[in-house]
Amino acid sequence: MAGEDIPISQTALLLCDLQNDFLHPQGAYGRAGQTSAAIAALPARLKPLADAIRAKGGWIASTHFTLFTGKNGEPLIDPHLRKLRPFLKKGDFVMGGWGHQVVDDLAPSDLPVEKVGYDAFYATRLEWILRKVGIRKLLAAGIVTNGGVSSTVRGAHVREFQVTVLEDGCAAFTRELHDTAIAALHPVAQISTVAAELAKLA
Repeated sequence: MAGEDIPISQTALLLCDLQNDFLHPQGAYGRAGQTSAAIAALPARLKPLADAIRAKGGWIASTHFTLFTGKNGEPLIDPHLRKLRPFLKKGDFVMGGWGHQVVDDLAPSDLPVEKVGYDAFYATRLEWILRKVGIRKLLAAGIVTNGGVSSTVRGAHVREFQVTVLEDGCAAFTRELHDTAIAALHPVAQISTVAAELAKLA
């Protein structure tokens, strides 16, 4: 299956968590100073590929980390996340809000899916909607390489999607974390670059 030539009509660029609350300076992480140059560079780097995939008849899918709310709009934050990210507050990552949306450079998404954990297939409709529109191949990009990207790529692999990880289309908070995660994904995915995938489309 890894070498099967799947047409662009059955291919999706999967944008993992490239949301305003993660990337925009006025988003939740930006206000807290939680970013890296590698993460900030992703939207501009991925935009030409996203545009080319749209033009050729492919799909843009996106995962959106979501803080669902309880009474009075208070976010339901797991204790481990509260400890790691104490700056998260009411209004952050709320479904339908500005911070929840994919960044402007990469919008719109054809298939947006909200998620609650690292693996975007866990307790979501991602697999259902990908199957519904006939997608068999995923080009995985986004943040963070060692978290949501790695977990989602493994989730796609066990569901028998053909997965290509865009090495320079993903980022983590340190280069070491990124490189280690990419090395660990070789057994379950092909590894490529934005430029290589653009060249295939051309």
